[in-house]
Amino acid sequence: MKIYRRNDRFGAKGGFTLLEALLAVVLIGVSLTAIVAAMGAYTQVTGAGLNLSTAEFLIEEIRELSAALPAIDPDTGIATFGVETGEGSVADYDDLDDFDGQTFSPPVDVSGTALTAFSAFSQQVVVENVSASDFENVVSDHSSDFVRVTVSILLNGNQVSSASWIRARL
Repeated sequence: MKIYRRNDRFGAKGGFTLLEALLAVVLIGVSLTAIVAAMGAYTQVTGAGLNLSTAEFLIEEIRELSAALPAIDPDTGIATFGVETGEGSVADYDDLDDFDGQTFSPPVDVSGTALTAFSAFSQQVVVENVSASDFENVVSDHSSDFVRVTVSILLNGNQVSSASWIRARL
């Protein structure tokens, strides 16, 4: 009696069956699809991270630009809140409240120079007097020794980031 091995009986010499090959192709296809989807998600996250980093950079530019300025106008004192007559450009700003309500598009750097490479971004600045006992409570202009500066960064009109800080009137 002769014992037949499976390969001898069907005349096959080895290799994959059609079903095994089809299953391997499907598995490879699913794997490649998952890899492409993951790469797309990583690309979106990287883009969002880049936008957030740029926004934080632009917030710091305003913080540094305004850091050396007094909270009230050195010439008029508390008579004016906001930009005084003759202060048409950022280079002319001589106190912190000059920034109130200003939008810089393209954004400006610490020297007041426009950053045209970031023209899709804009910096919005709000300066408000706040209560000495509650920094969340906004009070009338020049009625407190504390000022809150809020800078919002927008990318094509959509807010990316915002930061606030408190300055004391010295």
